[in-house]
Amino acid sequence: MRQRCTLLVAFAVFAGTAAAQQDGPYKVLKTARVGGEGGWDYIFADSAGRRLYIPRGATHEVAATETTPEVPAVAARLTIFDLDTLKPIGEITGVGGNGTAVDPESGHGFTSDHPKVSIFDTKTMTLIKRIDVGAARPDGIYFDPFNSRVYVFSHPTKDATVIDAKAGTVLGTIDLGGVPEQGVGDGNGRLYVVMQDSIGSVTAVDVKTMKAVGHYSLIDKGGCNGLALDVKNQVLFAACRLSGNPPVQPPQPTMVILSATDGKILANLPLAGGSDGAVFNPKTMEAFSTQGNGTMTIVKEKSPTSFEVEQNLQTMSGARTVTLDRQTGHLFTMSQERGPAPPLPPSGGRAPQGTPVPGSFTILMIGH
Repeated sequence: MRQRCTLLVAFAVFAGTAAAQQDGPYKVLKTARVGGEGGWDYIFADSAGRRLYIPRGATHEVAATETTPEVPAVAARLTIFDLDTLKPIGEITGVGGNGTAVDPESGHGFTSDHPKVSIFDTKTMTLIKRIDVGAARPDGIYFDPFNSRVYVFSHPTKDATVIDAKAGTVLGTIDLGGVPEQGVGDGNGRLYVVMQDSIGSVTAVDVKTMKAVGHYSLIDKGGCNGLALDVKNQVLFAACRLSGNPPVQPPQPTMVILSATDGKILANLPLAGGSDGAVFNPKTMEAFSTQGNGTMTIVKEKSPTSFEVEQNLQTMSGARTVTLDRQTGHLFTMSQERGPAPPLPPSGGRAPQGTPVPGSFTILMIGH
């Protein structure tokens, strides 16, 4: 994932929410307009510590114009919220990055900061030290309680840096064979990482040997950012934004459901937009994918071989990453409002984004 904000339209953020919520059991339970400037990527719920972590990027000072207010320079920081109330409870200045992982036993937290990974004390909310990860550019991050290790994924080096969570030392790297995004472990020595390449795949890793032991092709699906795992039934849910044969065939965002044991594809289900994150709730047997167009797709696992789209929930435009509070079953995502987008340049290319609305950064809590 890149630290960027997807196009939003101010004042139309929650349009259609009520109608979409009637189609299924999930709804937006609470919104917290916490404000703050700067980009973001991952959001992380620490269920044991009852905290919600969101790294925010630095911003440059922008002078005021006739139509826009002044934007002050803001340093990168890790923002911390109460997981139940969504009230701000702390901030660690200078600790940025894309994502956060927490080891509840040691009380150490990690952010995929770059060029060095940051390690902080979750109780005092202070920086402990920075960890040199060489040429890697940290992006996704995952803590595995199986061996108390943190895995930091890097796009340019196509690998994972392995860190001892207690000592804060680098143990080595794992060649993943592709551009890694989200990772998830089974708690029994296997780590699975989804690849963002145009031809999608999932890499299976033996965490004891720190070696890749399988590469599961997603055939004609690619651009995969989200990965979730049903540990009990060994089922993976890969959220992919590309499919078919573009530009001949328009891409259809798809949830590819496959066996974690051998990579056999069990089902392909449509997503409501391009995904940037996925989670699985073993208590409800549901997989969740958040999309940048302001939707959340909920997939119900009816059996280990039968799946269906249960609901497409309207959330907030740009709310593209997701985390799960395993204690309450609540899901969290976040975004901000933007003004109208400028016209597309005559030369084409990526559509420009509208100006962010100052102070509009919002956290959403989703549940029954």
